[in-house]
Amino acid sequence: MSTPTCPACGSTDLHVFHEVTGVPVNSCLLVDDADTARSFPRGDLRLAWCDGCGFVTNLAFDAARATYSQDYEETQGFSPHFRAFIQDLSQRWVRSHELQGKDVVEIGCGKGEFLWEMARAGIGHGVGVDPGVKPERTPADVADALTWVQGFFPQDHPVLAADAVVCRHTLEHIGPVEEFMRTVRAAIGDRTGTAVLFELPGTMHVLRDVWFWDTYYEHCSYFTAGSLARLFRRAGFHVVDVRAAYDEQYLLLEARPVDGPGQGVPLPLEESPADVAAAARQFAEGYRSTVERWRTRIRDVAEAGGRSVVWGSGSKGVAFLAALGEDAALVECAVDINPHKHGRFMAGSGHRIIAPKELLDVRPALVVAMNSTYLAEIGADLTELGLDVALEGL
Repeated sequence: MSTPTCPACGSTDLHVFHEVTGVPVNSCLLVDDADTARSFPRGDLRLAWCDGCGFVTNLAFDAARATYSQDYEETQGFSPHFRAFIQDLSQRWVRSHELQGKDVVEIGCGKGEFLWEMARAGIGHGVGVDPGVKPERTPADVADALTWVQGFFPQDHPVLAADAVVCRHTLEHIGPVEEFMRTVRAAIGDRTGTAVLFELPGTMHVLRDVWFWDTYYEHCSYFTAGSLARLFRRAGFHVVDVRAAYDEQYLLLEARPVDGPGQGVPLPLEESPADVAAAARQFAEGYRSTVERWRTRIRDVAEAGGRSVVWGSGSKGVAFLAALGEDAALVECAVDINPHKHGRFMAGSGHRIIAPKELLDVRPALVVAMNSTYLAEIGADLTELGLDVALEGL
């Protein structure tokens, strides 16, 4: 058996710190019935940190098992809070990189919401590449400025001839990350003025605060600010900025292509591989007690005769319910504001997904928000429904 190597730097100095078997291999695929959802294909998590660069990878990941298609419903765009975030970010990137009237390509554009906002902020033309993009959802006011490629980079769109390359919440789904970033660099070619703008989940809080619901099969690659910046420099980019955003859940990286390896001193947010190792040990030490705390909370509600629901049926919800084990059966259902999910079922646990108004029939005692960032938004929805219920966030 060959020795595993780090997909970000090639080091063999990898240390496994978290192992879970039998997790759903897709969290956002729409499932039409509970039996199919409960029998959903499963894989394993075997997370390891790299002492060489601080990158965290799932050594048990098999890319062939992760499916992306038009049945993949990952959008957060129905949240006003999230829409405000992407509107602000798109405007800032267009303004700071002088992209008014310019060409932009987005790798992994999802349903396209971010390119919609970049078009509204003034770009000349945008191309969105994603197997799950649905052109029919494009608003009329931006349709003429955008082109959609239902496929993958680089297979279906190999050349990145643009003034900016955007990639949001995609790199964490890629296994061979150094190979991918070198492919991005090669596809840009000699256009060294191209702005390279990436957004992805940050991992330090996941590790330090034991956010076990943020570890799931599709996310095979976990970045901190330091490991992300080091990867970009190795792949031929000068890292202009890396910062935390969205209640410090996301990392935003801005870079420019250069000839040869990127240079420059570490930026303020970059931590060392040793810092990542320490945080990974914190995760390993706190995992069981953190899961047990939530299992106890759900059991206490049930024993008191109440019902619990989760708010958010995406990846965090799937991971949370999977970790609860048999206690997941004590959760009544999942709530989601995305109408495309209503009446569908969650992969793995088989929980039915309902609209918020259906809580009037469920009458839960506890609502667990799968992302605390949305607590105020969820609380307002519950108040509008006239529900007096305990609301707690992960």
